[in-house]
Amino acid sequence: MTEEHEIQNQIRVAVAKYCVIFRINVGQGYTKDGRYFNTGVPTGFSDLFGVRRSDGKAVFIEVKTKKGKLTENQRNFIQQMKLAGAIAGVCRSADEAIKLILEE
Repeated sequence: MTEEHEIQNQIRVAVAKYCVIFRINVGQGYTKDGRYFNTGVPTGFSDLFGVRRSDGKAVFIEVKTKKGKLTENQRNFIQQMKLAGAIAGVCRSADEAIKLILEE
């Protein structure tokens, strides 16, 4: 398991009290008969998403390691979600994720 996946799992456990949260799995490949597919989420879609239990507000969390950097697509996605009224941001720990959820 990568460091980022470990952080994702820690965040999922920590925020479960405050949010219904899901991990988005992305990927691409080919079916047995050779047809190409991808998971269909927009480029830059956050690693974790869900709804805050207290008010149903949408939550998007991009998980990064301490040295991890956002791509331009990730930065744009977070900004667009904020403009739409969602809670969205980058978190590098469970504590940061709880803070993001509770302070928005």
